[in-house]
Amino acid sequence: MGGRCFFPGRLYLLCRRYINRTLGGAKRKSARGEQSGAALGIVLGSILDGIPESFVLGISLVGGGTLSLAYFSGVLLSNFPEGLSSTAGLLKAGYERKRTLAMWVLIVVISGVSAALGYALLGDVSPLGGAAMLTFAGGAILTMLADSMMPEAFKDTGKLAGLLTTFGFAVIWVLGVR
Repeated sequence: MGGRCFFPGRLYLLCRRYINRTLGGAKRKSARGEQSGAALGIVLGSILDGIPESFVLGISLVGGGTLSLAYFSGVLLSNFPEGLSSTAGLLKAGYERKRTLAMWVLIVVISGVSAALGYALLGDVSPLGGAAMLTFAGGAILTMLADSMMPEAFKDTGKLAGLLTTFGFAVIWVLGVR
């Protein structure tokens, strides 16, 4: 077992380290550099989370399957604040609106293609395989939350960030037990 079970987190951190180096370091003295590094970290988390999440979305529709309200709401409720947060950070760091929009359009296209591939190629994946994909997505998103999103949210809103995060989990739980 060893460190392999933490692969999504390691992959996220490895990619984040690369982003930080190409930006000259996320902890530069410039507020622009820090804002940009954190925002790009959230974008990275969205990609690493979105691809397996979309595979599972496509798999769930195979054979006339339906999409659960809880899963769809969870995807929407987790991706929407990620997008808003990183978009604001990227704009504050000086990224052009067109470039930021193009980045999010690309992520949506990648996610759509991933859902189509999940539907077309992975329809016979075992429940264990689907669970492994969701685990990967969960590991990537948890690492991104702890590394990028929560520190930024706490800096801006204080203890309210934790309360709102817990509220989001509660909403998903309520939708899931319906």
